[in-house]
Amino acid sequence: MASPNIINVTESNFEYEVIKYSHTIPVIVDFWAEWCVPCKMLDPILRKLTIERSGDFRLAKVNVDENQSLAMRFNVSGIPAVKAFRDGNIVAQFSGVQPESKIREFLQELIPSHLDLTIEKGNSLLTAENWEESYRTFREAIEENPGHPAVLLGLAKCLLAKGLGVKARDILNSFPISPEFSTAEKLKPLAKALIWSGKVDRDTDLPIDATYHHALRLISLGNFPAAMDGILEVLRKDKNYRNGEAKQVILGLFEILGFQNPSTRQYQRELASVLF
Repeated sequence: MASPNIINVTESNFEYEVIKYSHTIPVIVDFWAEWCVPCKMLDPILRKLTIERSGDFRLAKVNVDENQSLAMRFNVSGIPAVKAFRDGNIVAQFSGVQPESKIREFLQELIPSHLDLTIEKGNSLLTAENWEESYRTFREAIEENPGHPAVLLGLAKCLLAKGLGVKARDILNSFPISPEFSTAEKLKPLAKALIWSGKVDRDTDLPIDATYHHALRLISLGNFPAAMDGILEVLRKDKNYRNGEAKQVILGLFEILGFQNPSTRQYQRELASVLF
C-alpha cells in the first residue's frame, strides 16, 4: 500500500526532505541496501507503522550504496540503521532488526500520541488560567481514557480552580499510584479547605478566619492573585494557621498555576519572605 508519508531520499534532496521537513513533523530515516536481508525484514514493519500512524511522521528511505556520503555523514557503520530527526537534529536511533513491539515503543517516545497532545493542551490552558476550556479538554479526555493519572490530575486542578472541592476530593482520594501521585497529594489540603469553607458558620468567624474564608471564596471566583494575597495576610498573622493548612493551600495554588506562571514565581518569593 502506497503512502505519501513514505519517500525515497537521495543526497540531492536530503536537506529539504529530511532536515527541513523535520521542523514540521519527525522524520524517520531508514538506511538500507538491496543486498541486506535484515533490511528487508525491517522494511515492512516500518512501512506498516508509518501507514498506521498516518501523518504523525515521515519515513525516508536512504539506499546507502547509492548515497554513500550520507552514510558517512551520519556514521552509518551497519545496516539497517534507523535515525529519527526532529527540528533538524537526530533525537533517537537504533540499528539492526527490532521486533514490532520495540519499534512501537521507539515511536511512542519520539512522537506524542493524541492523548499526549490533549494533556499538553489542557495543561497549557491551566497555565493561561483558562479554567473552563481546560476543564472541557480534560473532561473529554477522561471519557476516552478513564483512570489515566495525568488526565485525572488535570481534571482535579480544574475543579479546584473552579472552587469545586468535593468533586476534586473524590478524584484525589482515589488517585492511582503513578508519577502524578505526589502532586495529587499536594492538592488535597486545598480541596479540604474549600469544602470546610463552604460548611462552616461564618457568623462565628474570628477576623483571621474571615480573611481566610474570603481568600478561599476568591479562588472559586478565579481571582488567584487576590486569593494568594489573602492567604499571605493570614500567614503573616499565624504561620501555622489551621495546623499549616493555609501554607499547604497556597502551595496547591502554585501546582495549579504551574511553576512557569509569573504569578507563581512572584508569590513564591512573597511566601518565602513571610515564612522565613
